[in-house]
Amino acid sequence: MTQQTLSGRFVLRLDPDLHAELRREAAIRGISLNTHCVQRLAAPNGVSPGFEGAAEAVRRATELMGEALVGIAVFGSWARGEPADTSDVDVLIVIDGDVPITRHLYRRWDEAPVAWDGRPVDPHFVHLLPQRRTPSGLWAEVAIDGIVLHDPRHRLFPRLAAVRRALAEGRLRRRTVHGVGYWVEEPV
Repeated sequence: MTQQTLSGRFVLRLDPDLHAELRREAAIRGISLNTHCVQRLAAPNGVSPGFEGAAEAVRRATELMGEALVGIAVFGSWARGEPADTSDVDVLIVIDGDVPITRHLYRRWDEAPVAWDGRPVDPHFVHLLPQRRTPSGLWAEVAIDGIVLHDPRHRLFPRLAAVRRALAEGRLRRRTVHGVGYWVEEPV
């Protein structure tokens, strides 16, 4: 029996939102989409080089939430590549709606805090945004500059894509009053 040598080349069909997210991650890192995908596939747990802190945040959230964990995204100044010396790393931790979000949940996180590149990880626990519901400002911010780290059942990507569509179509707009930003839903 002869062994066939494989080319290592293949075509992979991806959800357009996932493809866009991968392209964005590659652009942030200043590398090609192909290089980014190869590095993610070769890295433990699919974590990109430079995102090792992500693996620890995902591990901690999984340990804490188990099957109730829907997804995780990093957002804010760190995700935009604009952190100040004192910036933390903001992580959106999406959990099932039947798990109450209480101070106790945050205290449990603080029992074994996580650091990412020497910065503390600041968790933001939320329930998955229901379809056709006006997103809060937090969801808008994550949709704009968030990087999805973990979405095992592909429930987070579609919600963020829907928020991005609302932004692109002008149905969701940022307003400012006295220097404080807020988001409003606009009739189309």
